[in-house]
Amino acid sequence: MRQPGYPYHWKMSEVTVQNAQAGATAGSVAEPAPCPPEARPRSAEQLEHQLDGYRRELTAYAYRMLGSTFEAEDAVQETLLRAWRGLDRFEGRAALRSWLYRIATNVCLDMLTARQRRARPMDLGPAGVADERLLGDPLPEVTWIEPMPNERVLPTGGDPAEIAVTRESIRLAFVAALQHLPARQRAVLILREVLRWKASEVAELLDTSVASVNSALQRARATLQAHEVSANESSEPMNDAQRALLARYVDAFEAYDMDKLTAVLAEDATWNMPPYALWLQTHLDIRNWCLGPGIGCEGSILIPTVANGMPAFGQYKPAADGDGREPWSLQVVEMSGDRISCITFFLDTARFFPIFGLPPRLES
Repeated sequence: MRQPGYPYHWKMSEVTVQNAQAGATAGSVAEPAPCPPEARPRSAEQLEHQLDGYRRELTAYAYRMLGSTFEAEDAVQETLLRAWRGLDRFEGRAALRSWLYRIATNVCLDMLTARQRRARPMDLGPAGVADERLLGDPLPEVTWIEPMPNERVLPTGGDPAEIAVTRESIRLAFVAALQHLPARQRAVLILREVLRWKASEVAELLDTSVASVNSALQRARATLQAHEVSANESSEPMNDAQRALLARYVDAFEAYDMDKLTAVLAEDATWNMPPYALWLQTHLDIRNWCLGPGIGCEGSILIPTVANGMPAFGQYKPAADGDGREPWSLQVVEMSGDRISCITFFLDTARFFPIFGLPPRLES
């Protein structure tokens, strides 16, 4: 198992390739016919390069299915390992992609068996008030939707319209809404609406009928509509007005100026802090939290990054020993119109800062 917080890098030896070609299977996948010997990669390096070309899109797919950054990476690792073992059962580039998605889908479905859905604090109960006594105990990490670095899931280059749809489909709100769908329904919606597969292709992948795929898609769409998200929306890069709004937020937070901070927030903006279930919504409660239980964040510095297709920041608050600043949260900022609609403070910095390339400490 890969150590949490650090990306894995896998390589296989020539012996491993020979062993895989000797007849190991790829789990419960219904595989295509073997490819001709002359079409197969002839070295570990060739096969690694060929499979690695699918890593990013498979990670995005697994992340939408599972809602977890680290579980998505584990799923992709398992998918690629199964592909190695079943090397003699794919037939060319187009078949390889659909075959890899078939393996990845089976891996994700297995991982989702008998597991509770991941969520955001807003999914677990009504908004609270700025009272530290209501904070409660931190909930296990398996409770929460996790943040994902853009660079691990967004394509580089390609059709701008497709990139915009991909960016929208990894947003926290969309991924959280997907978790309300039964696992196979979730796969159908992602494959049909996000990846634009034909119904017949999805039916073949899931070993079911086109009618069943269409029925599952209708039910999935209805569930997403109930959560006010859509798989057909696109997310454009930030414009000048949004960049200016974000700059105002950074200035306000670093100055810890509550008037300026609430001025950039929508009236119904949400403020949530996984792994705690408590979340806030009114300007008054956000202000009272910042000046009460959250007063230790005064004097923080924000380091920009990107997560889930959205602006994000590594927050470093003054260290308890007075020397430099220490990690406190990964902030993911959601904007709607000319205001900020939600800020999520992911507090498990030991797990998340390494995968976002954020330093473990800021010195004075």
